[in-house]
Amino acid sequence: MSTQVIDKPTAKSETKRKHDSGYRVLLHNDPFNTMEYVVLTLMETVGMNEPQAVSVMMETHTNGVGLVTTCALEHAEFYCESLKSKGLTSTIEPAD
Repeated sequence: MSTQVIDKPTAKSETKRKHDSGYRVLLHNDPFNTMEYVVLTLMETVGMNEPQAVSVMMETHTNGVGLVTTCALEHAEFYCESLKSKGLTSTIEPAD
């Protein structure tokens, strides 16, 4: 009499989910807002310090788009809407 062994899936493999890596908040360059205004707005809305805000502003100015932060969806939506309410162009996208 032969015995057949069947491997059962473990609970760990059954509940494996795709890791949520967050969302990128992007700032887009525009011809309307001054560099100083963008820096101050990033400091006020996202809570960056001045060197961080200057870095994002320069990346945006140079490349046309800059990465503000990567965070959970709710926070990303909040930051994006906050930037838009101050007259800046911002979008979010999955970070993958």
